[in-house]
Amino acid sequence: MRLDILKQYENQTKCLVALDSIIFGFDGEQLKLLLVKRGIEEEQHTWSLMGGWVQPTESLEDASNRILFELTSLKDIYLEQLHTFGSPQRDPVERTVSVAYFALINVEDYDHKISKNYEAQWFGMNDLPKLLFDHGAMVEMAIQHLRYKASQHPIGFELLPEKFTVPQLQKLYEAIFGTELDKRNFSRKLLSTNLLIKLDEKQKGYSKKGAYFYKIDEDKYKKQFNTFLNFLPNGNS
Repeated sequence: MRLDILKQYENQTKCLVALDSIIFGFDGEQLKLLLVKRGIEEEQHTWSLMGGWVQPTESLEDASNRILFELTSLKDIYLEQLHTFGSPQRDPVERTVSVAYFALINVEDYDHKISKNYEAQWFGMNDLPKLLFDHGAMVEMAIQHLRYKASQHPIGFELLPEKFTVPQLQKLYEAIFGTELDKRNFSRKLLSTNLLIKLDEKQKGYSKKGAYFYKIDEDKYKKQFNTFLNFLPNGNS
Protein backbone atom coordinates (compact mmCIF):
# COMPACT_ATOMS: atom_id res chain seq x y z
CA MET A 1 0.00 0.00 0.00
CA ARG A 2 2.77 2.44 0.95
CA LEU A 3 4.61 1.74 -2.31
CA ASP A 4 1.47 2.62 -4.24
CA ILE A 5 1.18 5.92 -2.37
CA LEU A 6 4.84 6.76 -2.99
CA LYS A 7 4.38 6.00 -6.68
CA GLN A 8 1.45 8.39 -6.83
CA TYR A 9 3.64 11.10 -5.29
CA GLU A 10 6.46 10.39 -7.73
CA ASN A 11 4.14 10.74 -10.71
CA GLN A 12 3.01 14.21 -9.67
CA THR A 13 4.49 17.31 -11.31
CA LYS A 14 6.79 19.10 -8.87
CA CYS A 15 6.33 22.83 -8.22
CA LEU A 16 8.76 25.28 -6.64
CA VAL A 17 7.60 27.29 -3.62
CA ALA A 18 9.03 30.77 -3.09
CA LEU A 19 8.55 33.42 -0.43
CA ASP A 20 8.41 37.17 -1.02
CA SER A 21 8.41 39.72 1.79
CA ILE A 22 6.87 43.18 1.44
CA ILE A 23 8.57 45.43 3.99
CA PHE A 24 6.86 48.78 4.57
CA GLY A 25 8.69 51.49 6.48
CA PHE A 26 7.87 55.02 7.63
CA ASP A 27 10.49 57.77 7.92
CA GLY A 28 8.30 60.37 9.59
CA GLU A 29 7.11 61.84 6.30
CA GLN A 30 6.27 59.11 3.80
CA LEU A 31 5.56 55.40 3.53
CA LYS A 32 8.40 53.47 1.91
CA LEU A 33 9.09 50.02 0.51
CA LEU A 34 12.32 48.07 1.00
CA LEU A 35 13.64 46.52 -2.23
CA VAL A 36 16.77 44.70 -3.43
CA LYS A 37 18.35 44.85 -6.88
CA ARG A 38 18.16 41.62 -8.86
CA GLY A 39 20.33 40.63 -11.82
CA ILE A 40 18.24 37.84 -13.30
CA GLU A 41 19.15 37.36 -16.97
CA GLU A 42 17.54 40.14 -18.99
CA GLU A 43 16.19 41.77 -15.83
CA GLN A 44 19.58 43.31 -15.07
CA HIS A 45 18.24 46.55 -13.60
CA THR A 46 15.04 45.31 -12.03
CA TRP A 47 14.26 45.67 -8.35
CA SER A 48 12.62 42.98 -6.30
CA LEU A 49 10.94 42.20 -3.04
CA MET A 50 12.93 40.08 -0.58
CA GLY A 51 12.47 36.64 -2.13
CA GLY A 52 13.88 33.14 -2.10
CA TRP A 53 13.08 29.42 -2.07
CA VAL A 54 11.57 27.36 0.71
CA GLN A 55 13.96 24.57 1.71
CA PRO A 56 12.69 21.00 2.35
CA THR A 57 13.29 21.20 6.10
CA GLU A 58 11.81 24.69 6.64
CA SER A 59 8.40 25.96 7.64
CA LEU A 60 7.10 28.97 5.73
CA GLU A 61 7.77 31.21 8.73
CA ASP A 62 11.34 29.95 9.14
CA ALA A 63 12.01 30.43 5.44
CA SER A 64 10.61 33.97 5.42
CA ASN A 65 12.84 34.97 8.34
CA ARG A 66 15.91 33.32 6.83
CA ILE A 67 15.45 34.93 3.41
CA LEU A 68 14.89 38.37 4.91
CA PHE A 69 18.05 38.01 7.01
CA GLU A 70 20.16 36.78 4.09
CA LEU A 71 19.15 39.68 1.85
CA THR A 72 19.01 42.53 4.37
CA SER A 73 20.51 41.27 7.69
CA LEU A 74 17.23 42.19 9.39
CA LYS A 75 15.83 39.76 11.95
CA ASP A 76 13.19 39.49 14.68
CA ILE A 77 10.66 41.31 12.49
CA TYR A 78 7.02 40.29 12.67
CA LEU A 79 5.92 39.06 9.24
CA GLU A 80 2.25 38.49 8.46
CA GLN A 81 1.18 36.17 5.66
CA LEU A 82 -0.70 38.10 2.99
CA HIS A 83 -1.61 35.88 0.03
CA THR A 84 -0.44 33.05 -2.22
CA PHE A 85 0.29 33.93 -5.84
CA GLY A 86 0.09 30.93 -8.16
CA SER A 87 -0.49 32.03 -11.73
CA PRO A 88 1.29 29.58 -14.10
CA GLN A 89 2.72 32.58 -15.97
CA ARG A 90 3.97 34.55 -12.96
CA ASP A 91 7.57 33.27 -13.30
CA PRO A 92 8.76 32.87 -16.94
CA VAL A 93 11.71 30.69 -15.88
CA GLU A 94 10.03 27.93 -13.86
CA ARG A 95 6.55 27.09 -12.54
CA THR A 96 6.63 28.73 -9.11
CA VAL A 97 4.08 29.42 -6.41
CA SER A 98 4.94 32.35 -4.15
CA VAL A 99 3.67 32.98 -0.62
CA ALA A 100 3.78 36.70 0.14
CA TYR A 101 4.34 38.18 3.60
CA PHE A 102 4.34 41.80 4.71
CA ALA A 103 5.71 43.75 7.66
CA LEU A 104 5.68 47.25 9.13
CA ILE A 105 8.88 48.72 10.57
CA ASN A 106 10.26 52.10 11.60
CA VAL A 107 12.93 53.17 9.08
CA GLU A 108 14.89 55.03 11.75
CA ASP A 109 15.11 51.93 13.95
CA TYR A 110 16.30 49.58 11.22
CA ASP A 111 18.03 51.56 8.45
CA HIS A 112 21.50 51.32 9.98
CA LYS A 113 21.09 47.54 10.35
CA ILE A 114 20.32 46.87 6.69
CA SER A 115 23.06 45.09 4.76
CA LYS A 116 24.04 46.65 1.42
CA ASN A 117 25.28 43.36 -0.09
CA TYR A 118 22.19 43.11 -2.31
CA GLU A 119 21.81 46.90 -2.63
CA ALA A 120 18.81 46.92 -0.30
CA GLN A 121 17.23 50.36 -0.58
CA TRP A 122 14.11 52.22 0.55
CA PHE A 123 11.80 53.68 -2.11
CA GLY A 124 8.87 56.06 -1.62
CA MET A 125 5.55 54.50 -2.63
CA ASN A 126 5.13 57.16 -5.31
CA ASP A 127 8.61 56.55 -6.73
CA LEU A 128 8.80 52.78 -7.10
CA PRO A 129 11.09 51.40 -9.83
CA LYS A 130 10.20 48.55 -12.18
CA LEU A 131 9.53 45.43 -10.12
CA LEU A 132 10.30 41.80 -10.93
CA PHE A 133 7.58 39.44 -12.22
CA ASP A 134 4.27 40.07 -10.38
CA HIS A 135 5.81 41.85 -7.41
CA GLY A 136 3.94 45.02 -8.33
CA ALA A 137 0.65 43.16 -7.88
CA MET A 138 1.88 41.86 -4.52
CA VAL A 139 2.69 45.38 -3.35
CA GLU A 140 -0.69 46.69 -4.52
CA MET A 141 -2.52 43.96 -2.62
CA ALA A 142 -0.40 44.62 0.47
CA ILE A 143 -1.12 48.36 0.49
CA GLN A 144 -4.85 47.75 0.06
CA HIS A 145 -4.76 45.25 2.92
CA LEU A 146 -2.79 47.70 5.04
CA ARG A 147 -5.33 50.45 4.36
CA TYR A 148 -8.23 48.19 5.28
CA LYS A 149 -6.60 47.13 8.54
CA ALA A 150 -5.57 50.68 9.39
CA SER A 151 -9.13 51.92 8.85
CA GLN A 152 -10.62 49.30 11.15
CA HIS A 153 -7.96 48.35 13.68
CA PRO A 154 -5.33 50.15 15.76
CA ILE A 155 -2.24 49.29 13.70
CA GLY A 156 0.70 51.32 12.48
CA PHE A 157 2.32 52.08 15.80
CA GLU A 158 5.18 49.77 14.77
CA LEU A 159 6.15 52.46 12.26
CA LEU A 160 6.58 55.17 14.90
CA PRO A 161 9.22 55.90 17.56
CA GLU A 162 8.47 54.90 21.16
CA LYS A 163 7.04 58.34 21.90
CA PHE A 164 5.20 60.35 19.26
CA THR A 165 2.77 63.22 18.76
CA VAL A 166 -0.74 63.10 17.33
CA PRO A 167 0.44 65.10 14.26
CA GLN A 168 3.16 62.48 13.67
CA LEU A 169 0.59 59.68 13.78
CA GLN A 170 -1.65 61.66 11.43
CA LYS A 171 1.24 61.97 8.96
CA LEU A 172 1.62 58.20 9.09
CA TYR A 173 -2.05 57.60 8.29
CA GLU A 174 -1.97 60.21 5.54
CA ALA A 175 1.04 58.37 4.06
CA ILE A 176 -0.77 55.02 4.25
CA PHE A 177 -3.95 56.35 2.62
CA GLY A 178 -2.27 58.82 0.28
CA THR A 179 -4.61 61.63 1.28
CA GLU A 180 -4.98 64.50 3.76
CA LEU A 181 -7.08 63.87 6.86
CA ASP A 182 -9.07 66.38 8.87
CA LYS A 183 -6.95 67.31 11.91
CA ARG A 184 -9.77 67.62 14.44
CA ASN A 185 -11.64 64.49 13.38
CA PHE A 186 -8.47 62.41 13.36
CA SER A 187 -7.38 63.60 16.80
CA ARG A 188 -10.85 63.02 18.27
CA LYS A 189 -11.16 59.48 16.91
CA LEU A 190 -7.61 58.60 17.89
CA LEU A 191 -7.94 59.74 21.48
CA SER A 192 -11.37 58.10 21.83
CA THR A 193 -9.70 54.68 21.45
CA ASN A 194 -8.00 55.19 24.85
CA LEU A 195 -4.94 53.42 23.46
CA LEU A 196 -2.56 56.32 24.13
CA ILE A 197 -0.90 57.52 27.31
CA LYS A 198 -0.25 61.26 27.36
CA LEU A 199 3.24 62.28 28.51
CA ASP A 200 4.28 65.51 30.21
CA GLU A 201 6.90 66.18 27.53
CA LYS A 202 6.20 68.33 24.46
CA GLN A 203 7.75 68.34 21.00
CA LYS A 204 9.72 71.56 20.62
CA GLY A 205 9.45 73.64 17.49
CA TYR A 206 6.15 72.16 16.29
CA SER A 207 4.12 75.23 17.32
CA LYS A 208 4.13 77.99 19.90
CA LYS A 209 2.38 75.74 22.41
CA GLY A 210 4.13 72.59 21.26
CA ALA A 211 2.57 69.16 20.75
CA TYR A 212 2.39 66.67 23.60
CA PHE A 213 4.12 63.34 23.21
CA TYR A 214 2.17 60.14 23.68
CA LYS A 215 3.09 56.49 24.00
CA ILE A 216 1.04 53.41 23.28
CA ASP A 217 -0.69 51.63 26.16
CA GLU A 218 0.79 48.20 25.44
CA ASP A 219 -1.78 46.23 27.46
CA LYS A 220 -4.77 47.86 25.78
CA TYR A 221 -3.09 47.65 22.38
CA LYS A 222 -2.59 43.90 22.67
CA LYS A 223 -6.16 43.38 23.84
CA GLN A 224 -7.72 45.54 21.12
CA PHE A 225 -5.41 44.70 18.21
CA ASN A 226 -7.89 42.25 16.69
CA THR A 227 -11.05 44.08 17.70
CA PHE A 228 -13.22 45.96 15.24
CA LEU A 229 -12.76 49.59 16.26
CA ASN A 230 -13.94 51.39 13.13
CA PHE A 231 -10.80 53.42 13.75
CA LEU A 232 -10.82 55.40 10.52
CA PRO A 233 -14.13 54.80 8.68
CA ASN A 234 -13.83 54.77 4.90
CA GLY A 235 -10.20 55.76 5.30
CA ASN A 236 -10.91 59.47 4.80
CA SER A 237 -12.98 60.89 7.63
